[in-house]
Amino acid sequence: MTDGWDDSAAAWVASMGSQGDWSREFVLDAPMMERVRAAQPTTALDVGCGEGRFCRMLRAEGIDAIGIDPTAALLDTARRLDPEGDYRPGRAEALDFPDASFDLVVSYLTLIDIPDAEAAIGEMTRVLKPGGRLLIANLNSFVSAGMNLGWSDLADGRRAYALDGYLDERAEWVAWRGIRIRNWHRPLSRYLSLCLANGLSLTHFAEPAAQGGDPGMAARHRRAPWFVLMEWRR
Repeated sequence: MTDGWDDSAAAWVASMGSQGDWSREFVLDAPMMERVRAAQPTTALDVGCGEGRFCRMLRAEGIDAIGIDPTAALLDTARRLDPEGDYRPGRAEALDFPDASFDLVVSYLTLIDIPDAEAAIGEMTRVLKPGGRLLIANLNSFVSAGMNLGWSDLADGRRAYALDGYLDERAEWVAWRGIRIRNWHRPLSRYLSLCLANGLSLTHFAEPAAQGGDPGMAARHRRAPWFVLMEWRR
């Protein structure tokens, strides 16, 4: 079954631009880079690198970063924008790297795209050096449980974010700005238990708020727990 990425690649590249979408630019980039700089890695793997934007940010810090992605059109864009970069076809569930290859492995809003999270987290752990860090940004599971429900108006005039089937792992199709892809909802405990089962230790956890950007969008991101950021150490 297709996941929609091949057909959505052009719309995705257009939506990202050079700065990323609103959530990346104003919510996630700053805390992600803060953790990267604190870890001081020399080598990194960006799993699900897409059009290569975060890989370019890592390389700008002097980090020897490799990006992998299964979508050829996104890799073509990454190579065009960063001809000196290293962008390879690959899937998180079967990484084509030796054990203990990287100081840092990044999953930046990619676990929601991966059907087999157990295999992916196992592989990301395997290629980490001892003491290396797995840095994860993901949709908050409370939000992904309401992917196609979203905001609704209550009888008293308030607005509420609706969710359902929180404990049920499932895939749903989501669409916006010409993009239509399959995302996976999993309860937060599923991700935590998989990381713990691989012997990882949690060193950082945050639900980041927006910093800057449109005030209305920032307020919206404060009303529901939109993202989680986790750093795990091997």
